Amino acid sequence: MAFERFKKLDLDPLIAKQPATPRDSARQMVLHRDTHTIEHRIFRDMHEYLNPGDTLVINNTKVFPAKLFAHKPTGGKVEVLLVRPTVNSRTWAVLTRDYKEGITLDFGDGLLAKVLGKTENNEAVLEFNTEDLMPFCNAHGLMPLPQYIEKARKHSGLSPSIATDKERYQTVYAKYNGSIAAPTAGFHFTPELLQKLKDKGVNIAYITLHVGWGTFKPLRGEPQQHHMLAELGEISPETAEIVNATHAQGKRVFSVGTTSTRTLESFTDENRHTSAGKKWTDLFIYPGYKFKAIDCLITNFHFPDSTPLCMTSAFAGEDFIYEAYLQAVEKKYRFYSFGDSMMIL
Repeated sequence: MAFERFKKLDLDPLIAKQPATPRDSARQMVLHRDTHTIEHRIFRDMHEYLNPGDTLVINNTKVFPAKLFAHKPTGGKVEVLLVRPTVNSRTWAVLTRDYKEGITLDFGDGLLAKVLGKTENNEAVLEFNTEDLMPFCNAHGLMPLPQYIEKARKHSGLSPSIATDKERYQTVYAKYNGSIAAPTAGFHFTPELLQKLKDKGVNIAYITLHVGWGTFKPLRGEPQQHHMLAELGEISPETAEIVNATHAQGKRVFSVGTTSTRTLESFTDENRHTSAGKKWTDLFIYPGYKFKAIDCLITNFHFPDSTPLCMTSAFAGEDFIYEAYLQAVEKKYRFYSFGDSMMIL
């Protein structure tokens, strides 16, 4: 099994239950691939590592309150996580349990949905009685926090969902609705830090990848056997131009998060030319992959059996990442979505 030694680390006590406050006060581990050395810093100092002409690429997708609750005809309550709309604007693929094809779910406030069947990925398909679910989601939905955060909160006697989640389970630059999980590597940025980077001459470029549950679908074997579920990504002509100019000038592209990286790599050819466009991508990056678009990576500390850990190991080498995780455990870094940051140079 891949990454077996990571699974032996005792990470549960290090799960971050809430984000760092202020955002840029999170710790940041800095990995230098050329010297195989590690520094321990604070995220707000990350601007020291970028030079004028470098480009920071960030994912401006926005998480929407995609967790809803409904009642079945029998009266039983069921949790529904909206995953993505299908070709019909009234029909959504969702994650839910204990449902039967043909029944109608009642979400309250006049919202109904009929269970049509399921997808090849075992998602349920619901047909709603409205074409625009966003007003209902904004009024009644909950932010789709990872279950391990909710469990960790419960274990500590906290509420599994708190009022600040709608603000903090979101980047400060989130713009376009569509994600059911946040691009968490961007949590630590503040408007002030982004302005400091701009003032230094760093380019800020945006991509959009709407994060689905496929990003967090765990590995159940070797990476070569894993199939990544497709997610919708988009690169604007402006961003493509900035990235290409950065490489042409011999400067570096810093990718914020595995979602930004997957998008950039999906739109970049073997000659390191990045094209603009919009498409579904199921690119899965694991050790052995040759990176074409990015030079540096900012990410979080990930689950041992996760696709983001595969990508991080592909970029820095599994042994170096394992060494970093050992230090993170020793120094009590905070792990996972609300946790601390890692910068790989």
